[in-house]
Order: sequence, then C-alpha cells, then structure tokens
Amino acid sequence: MIDISTPVEAGRNGTDEGWTALDRRTTAVTAVLLTGVAAGAGVPAVLGIAADRSVGFALAWVLPVAAALVVSGVLYDEVRWRRTRYRIGASRVELRSGVLVRSQRSLALERVRSVDMTADPLLRTFGLVVVRIGTGQRSGAGESTLELRPVTREEGDRLRAVLLDRVRAAGGCPPEAADGRLASLDPHWIRYAPLSFTTPLLGLATGGVAVQLAGWIGLRNSVLGHVRGLLAELPVAGVVAVLTAVTLLVGVVGSLGLFAEAWWNFRLDREPGGTLRVRRGLLTTRSISLEEHRLRGVDLVEPLGNRIAGAARVDAVATGLGSGAGSGDSTDHATLLPAAPRALADRVAAVVLGEPVSPTASVRLAPHPPAARRRRLRWALAAAAVPALVLAVLGLRVNGVLLVLAGVVTVVVTPVAVALALEAYRNLGHGITGRYLVTRSGTLRRSTVALQRDGVIGWTATRSIFQRRAGLITITATTAAGAGAFSVHDVGEAAGLRFAEEAVPELFGPFLEQVEPAPGS
Repeated sequence: MIDISTPVEAGRNGTDEGWTALDRRTTAVTAVLLTGVAAGAGVPAVLGIAADRSVGFALAWVLPVAAALVVSGVLYDEVRWRRTRYRIGASRVELRSGVLVRSQRSLALERVRSVDMTADPLLRTFGLVVVRIGTGQRSGAGESTLELRPVTREEGDRLRAVLLDRVRAAGGCPPEAADGRLASLDPHWIRYAPLSFTTPLLGLATGGVAVQLAGWIGLRNSVLGHVRGLLAELPVAGVVAVLTAVTLLVGVVGSLGLFAEAWWNFRLDREPGGTLRVRRGLLTTRSISLEEHRLRGVDLVEPLGNRIAGAARVDAVATGLGSGAGSGDSTDHATLLPAAPRALADRVAAVVLGEPVSPTASVRLAPHPPAARRRRLRWALAAAAVPALVLAVLGLRVNGVLLVLAGVVTVVVTPVAVALALEAYRNLGHGITGRYLVTRSGTLRRSTVALQRDGVIGWTATRSIFQRRAGLITITATTAAGAGAFSVHDVGEAAGLRFAEEAVPELFGPFLEQVEPAPGS
C-alpha cells in the first residue's frame, strides 16, 4: 500500500536533515552510456553518409549531434541528481524526486515486502546498484515501488538490512544463521537452455538483425549475393536443410548465452527473519528477496523440451508476484530455481514450503473424464485443418501446386496435433494433499501448482455451452497470490464441485443446489 505523505518538516524548512542523495557518479555513468549509444548509432551513420559524400562531410554532421546528445543527457542527469533525495524514518521510507514536476512519495515500513538490487555491467564497473523498494502490491511498478538509481553496493546492502533483515539487525539471530543455502547453480543445467521454442526464434531474429546491419552499412546486396552463391549448387531440400541447421545452431548459441547471462552464479538462500533471497546474473547481477510469510505455494513449470529431458523450473506463488509485479519481468522475478533435474526441483519446492515432501510430488492426481480428451482432440483437428483448407482453396484458385502442399500439411500436421491433444489430456489432473490443493494442466508448458488451501479466498465455476453438453466444468480457485486464479480445467461437474468443497469446506458448499433424492429411490 502506498501512502502519499504531506511534505515533511525538513522539506518545509528548506533543509536536508536526514535526507540522503544518490551516488554522485550517476552523471559519469550517464556520460559513458550516452557516449556508447552515440558511437553505436554514429558509426553506421558516418559509413552510410560517406558512401555518397566524403568522410569529413559525414563527421561534420554526426559529431555535433552526438556531442549534443551526450551533453544534454549529462546535464539532465545532473539536475535529476540534485533534486533527488531519500531517507528512512521511524515509520516510512521517503523519496523526493522530479525535474520539471516535483513529487514526494513514501512507503510505510510495515508495508515494505521486497528490496531488490540490480547492476548492469556499467554500474558494476563503478561499484553501483539500482535498488527497488516494493510493497508487493499488484499495482503498477511506478505506484508500488520506490527506485533509487543508483547507490553504492554497500548502501544497497545497508538498505536491505534495515528494511528486511530486522531480526538480524537487532541481534536476534547469530551471524552464522544467515548462511542457509538451499540451492546453487550446477553448470550442467545449461544443457536445458536450448530445449525451448525460443531457440529457433532467436536464430531467425539474429539473421534479421544481421541483414539489417548489412543494409545500414551498404553491404546487404553483397552479403545476400554471397549467400546465394554458396547455396546455388544445392537442391531446394538441401537449401532448406542448411538454412534450418544454421538457424538452429545460432539459436542454440543464443539460448546458451541468455541462460548464462540470467542465471550465472545463481544462489537461493534462506536468511534470518524468514526471507528467501535469489542472487544471479553474469553481466547484469540481480538480488531478489521474498518474505516467506507471503508464500502461498509453488508452481512447477515444465516446458515440453525440458519435460522430455526430465527438467523443471520452480516458481513462487506469493502475494505481490502476479502480473505486473516486480520490475517488469514478472516470471523471472518469481523464479526460485531455473530449469533443473525434476527430482531437485521437487526437493527445493519441499524445502521452500517447509514440507518433508513437495506437494507436487506426493499427491496422486485424479484423472479427468474422457469427454475432456474428446474436446482436446476436436480442437486439435480443427486447428490442423485450418492451414490445409486455406492452401486447398488457394490451390483451386491460384496454383495446383498448393493442393499438393495442402495434402503434405495435412499428413504432417494432423498426427502432431493429435499427439499434443492426447498429451494435453494426460496432463490434466487435480488433487488434495495435506494443506495444499494441486492442479496440473498444459502441453507445451505444463504447470503443476500447489496452493495452500487457506490461501483460497473464493471459487468460480464456469461452463460453456459445449462443456454443459459434455457434462464438464472448470473450477477456478481465487487467491491473492501469484496470477490470482488457478483453474481445474474440464473436470466432471460432480467431481469438480466436490473437489472445491473438500479443498475449502463451507466456502463453496452453501451456494450449491442441494437435490433431495426422490421418494423410494
């Protein structure tokens, strides 16, 4: 919850008592950053202009623009630094900022739920970090987060200790109690990175960027001509195979690089005061904190490639970590363990929840009715028929070759669609174990959610006209944590209502229509 306070006494008196400035080196960071941006944009511009005019003419136009960019950016950041102050009082943390429009915002200390630190390579060079102080609310980051950009790493650690580690700061826990390592990076986990649908997309994106850069410096025609010359002797199938192999190879390299950048030096620790802390990052380092009393469960995420390889990711289901929470990357912000062997993921989930065995591993999920399988098969066949029908119509009107292509698409796509539909049905399930209800669904991204039953604040039962005809229902548990709603899809009507009543007694039952048995039945 955000509290917009009235100006404090120090502000009215025109003094800076108790207020702290950001680190003075922010202007140096801005100068280096803008110089790099100017150079990155200026070099292609100079080459492009010099292709038609002289190099001197190009420099005469580009250098003044680059200098104006750097100087104006540094001056703006200088003013921002002078007009930004923060302080931690007895009951709230306050921030004064603004260049053209002044603002003063504050968060009640009792509402602070996270103090996260990030540092890109440039900030790390200067020994600085960006600190985000959040309340864990679902509102936009600008309303629920105070951002200090930048402060020294030592100041960031101090702020985190003051705001979160209250038990340790007060001497309530011995120093050795802080070293509670739950998991750390195993370099072998990087093998799971390429097993994603983003791998070919990365390859395609890299090729597009390369062509665009070649166009900027006037080499697009020569580069494309060279590629065509290399592939000229190959048949069409060979060209497709070579391009596919190159795309996948580039995508694999890109996915490995992204994994290393995001998860290098990963550590998951439990700290005194009941805080889970994730630290990770190669070039840009991140430190993300989560108070355990906000934890309502875990989500075991298994994308298709990782599932085949026996790997899974563990995400936290916690208040304040739903859509829009954090710093923009809500998924990574909630991730407690990257893709790792499934057995390890279950162990980490158990330790995080404080259970002897993870609910995602101990429960026996109830299967869903055959009608749910028939629904998925119908969806899959309909989806597979659309591209084939489009090609067939075009073939009848434009070119008969497209009719052959429509047949090929039908033969290739239909079995894949049916296999995915059957897999989607097998992945459906729900169950109850101890304090948790568990629901599973998904094919390309299978998700197994273990949610604390006392964290459910409501139930929603929905049925489409097709579900009613099939005797199916979708039951959705509403909670203040994670995505806010977790569904049991296409379960039998009686079984779904019974599951909801058993999971959270007396929450759903009073609204069910009680049918009295007929006399003599």
